[in-house]
Order: sequence, then structure tokens, then C-alpha cells
Amino acid sequence: MIENIQEWALSLPWFLHWVGVLALGAIPFVESYLGSIIGVVSGLNPVVAVVAAVIGNVVSMLAFVFGAHGIRSRVTRDREQPPRSPRTQKVKDRFDRYGVAGVSLLGQLVLPSQITSALIVSFGATRNLVIFWQVVSIVLWGIVCGVLAVYGINLLAEQHEPNRAQPRRARSSASSVMPSTARFSSRCSSDAVPGISKMRS
Repeated sequence: MIENIQEWALSLPWFLHWVGVLALGAIPFVESYLGSIIGVVSGLNPVVAVVAAVIGNVVSMLAFVFGAHGIRSRVTRDREQPPRSPRTQKVKDRFDRYGVAGVSLLGQLVLPSQITSALIVSFGATRNLVIFWQVVSIVLWGIVCGVLAVYGINLLAEQHEPNRAQPRRARSSASSVMPSTARFSSRCSSDAVPGISKMRS
């Protein structure tokens, strides 16, 4: 299955290959980690796959951060902030406990980086600090998942090779038996021919 995906992806023009991974990295819940895995599985160079997925994720994250910052500026200037939902309040509690760095690095386990970064900015965190830690988180998650994808593909390839080697060994053993059988039959015929010639004489 992986080989079929790689053959299909490699049949595409090279720019469509990495642009597709970049676009996948910009999608929430796909981001740099799944984008890197998809890029590696599709046959793209692991470094290129990680870089493309990270760039897509960072661009979309920046759009959410600047959008959230602008909305928060208008809301705080005009009126009070609306009450938070239970999920937003849970993220706020984690933010008060772990800070910008903790929520940015571990928030990918719960919510996409785009949503997490927008929520952190809405909580009043400094925009540049949020961008910095989000970029660090996106890069780390992309590298880790890209490396895991490479090791996973190599492991599957190593497990697939013995299955291919068994028929080859069976064919080689059969071919080694055939010459010995041929030699045995030729030897028998050579031994039998002199006896027949004597009987005729």
C-alpha cells in the first residue's frame, strides 16, 4: 500500500508534491505532525516533507494569531469580554498553570496549534511570545513525527523483505536439485549403455 502511494505521489510534478504537503500542514488537526508523516509516506524527502509541513502550519498559525489579536483589541476597546465556554475555560486554567510555553508545546495533544495560539492571545498573552513558542512547538512536532515516519517505513520494509526472500530461496533450492538429478540420470544411462552393447555383440 505504501509503495502504491509513493508511486502515485512521485508521478505528480515535483512542485505539486511539496505544495500539497504544505497545504496539508496549514489544515487544523493535520498540521506539521501529520503533514510530515504524509509527506514521508508519499515518498517525499523527509527534510523537504518536514520543512513544507512546518511552513504551512506556521503560516496558518500566524493568520489565526493576528486575527485573534485584532478581534481582542476591538472587543476590549468597545466592551467587556463575553463569558468563556467550558472548553475555553479549561484551556485558560492550563494557561494560568503552565504559561505560554507549556500550553504551546503540549496543546497540540488536545487542540490544533491555530486554535491554541488564538486562545492564548485572547487570554492576554503577548503576541510575539505566543508566535515564538508556537513556532518552536510546530517545528519540534514536525521533526519528531517525520523521524518516526522514516523509522516506521524502514521497519515495514525490513519485515517485507524476508517474505520476498523466501520464494527466491525456494527457487534456488529447486534449481540446485535439478542439476544433481540430471547428473544422476546421465550417469545411469552411461553405465547402462556398455552393458547393452555387450549383449548385442
